[in-house]
Amino acid sequence: MTQWPNGHSYAATLSFDFDAEEVWVGENPANAAAPGVLSQGRYGPRVGVPLILDLLERHGITATFFICGRDALRHPDAVRRIIAAGHEVGHHGHSHISPTALTVDEEREELHQGLEVLRELGADVTGYRSPSWEFSPNTLDLLVEHGFGYSSNLLDHLLPYIHEHHDLVEVPVSWILDDAPHFWFANDTWEKTIRSPREVLDVWRPEIEGIASVGGHVMVTTHPMLIGRPSRLAMLEQVVEHLAETGAWIAPTRDIVAHTRAFGPLTLDVGGAR
Repeated sequence: MTQWPNGHSYAATLSFDFDAEEVWVGENPANAAAPGVLSQGRYGPRVGVPLILDLLERHGITATFFICGRDALRHPDAVRRIIAAGHEVGHHGHSHISPTALTVDEEREELHQGLEVLRELGADVTGYRSPSWEFSPNTLDLLVEHGFGYSSNLLDHLLPYIHEHHDLVEVPVSWILDDAPHFWFANDTWEKTIRSPREVLDVWRPEIEGIASVGGHVMVTTHPMLIGRPSRLAMLEQVVEHLAETGAWIAPTRDIVAHTRAFGPLTLDVGGAR
């Protein structure tokens, strides 16, 4: 059976992708002149983050916030508040542009600029989450070059693992436990509906229980501009309570990585097989 600290049967991380205005500008530069569109992202640092920090404090949880450099420049006080509360800050690009759209020099500069901004605000950055959950052929090499310790981008396991050819721990993600596929509303096309918190909870809880049953790691990925709505925060609180009640070790990504490096390769408890 997978061994997690202090007798916990499985592990979980609450991660927040701090996609404020930059998520809209990175996808479409014309949105820089669309205040209504940008206001959707601005809700995150203005309202969502304070509410999220309050929830985390009430439950004594340390989380991970992946932040774009340009959003940190727009909202430095929100970033400082996250850091002051003891939460981890990870790199989420400087602009919200996929590495697959960049040359190697552009990608290197994105990493460098984002690191500079976050470190100047006081963050100890060791992890990277791509704006697109995707790599270029150069990404892993550049992460090692810049001293990163982990990536949280791939969807190929229920446990963290060390990349075969790079000294980086991968802490996998999944679309099923991301709030965006369920809650994101595309007002340019009106083709995406908004699901109810109850529907999403009915999707998340069985997945969490399934991961718990094999001793895996639950990576919950949310966005302050989406999950920070009051009804969805109430749902997230139910998720937090469920994690605690079912024996999860709830820890920021950096602690999951440290445990993986210290303990060695982790294995799932699948039918008792090792």
